[in-house]
Amino acid sequence: MGIVGKIVGGTIGFALGGPLGAIAGAVFGHAFDSSEADVQPDKGSHLSGIEQSQLAFFVSAFSMLAKLAQADGQVRNEEIDTIEAFAVRDLNLRPAEREVALNIFRAALASPARFEDFAIQFHQRFQNNYQMIEMIVDILLRVSVADGVLNRTEEALLLNAVRIFEMGEQRYGQLKARYIASHGQAYEVLGCQHHDSDETIKKRYRTLVQSYHPDKIASKGFPDEFIQLAHEKFHEIQNAYDSIKQERGLR
Repeated sequence: MGIVGKIVGGTIGFALGGPLGAIAGAVFGHAFDSSEADVQPDKGSHLSGIEQSQLAFFVSAFSMLAKLAQADGQVRNEEIDTIEAFAVRDLNLRPAEREVALNIFRAALASPARFEDFAIQFHQRFQNNYQMIEMIVDILLRVSVADGVLNRTEEALLLNAVRIFEMGEQRYGQLKARYIASHGQAYEVLGCQHHDSDETIKKRYRTLVQSYHPDKIASKGFPDEFIQLAHEKFHEIQNAYDSIKQERGLR
């Protein structure tokens, strides 16, 4: 059972504070709405530390997507359709889970909190987990360019998040290359450049494959609902390296 199923089933017992707590409180009930700065377990908690991280990631993703959709001052029906398509096609959420995701999205739209407020709380929790940070940026990019365009307002917010997450604009550009075709896209996926040596590329590939191996990802606290996206990233890394190997004649 994914984290959403456990929450809907009532196996909860801790408070999620800050702006994310306000969103969770609006969707799930007052048990999540706390003045504490982050997730605080209580005596009745039925969620492990990893499950608490899964909840924080899930609420963060749809809250930041809402503020991204709201960036130009209005939320069009097409943008809501894009979020629904993301929940169904990319996350394979069942109807009840999809409704929870959309309720988080709607609550964030109505929230006075800013995109940056959600990004700051996300970074406070996951600052030592770069896979989580890269995945949230990847998700924001994926949904933003679903209509074929990344507009200036959306990218300004994304760059704010990149700064908050201390990611660096170069790495952001490499993640962006996955969705906006560019010359040398395979190198961008690996975070390498054309002039890097064969050994540098091999070393970078080995590091990424270890970091995004399905077994490693499962231990990092990704929500079950997002695991498929992490697996896609793993295969993307493999495909990029295969492309470079073929180009360079590597073995």
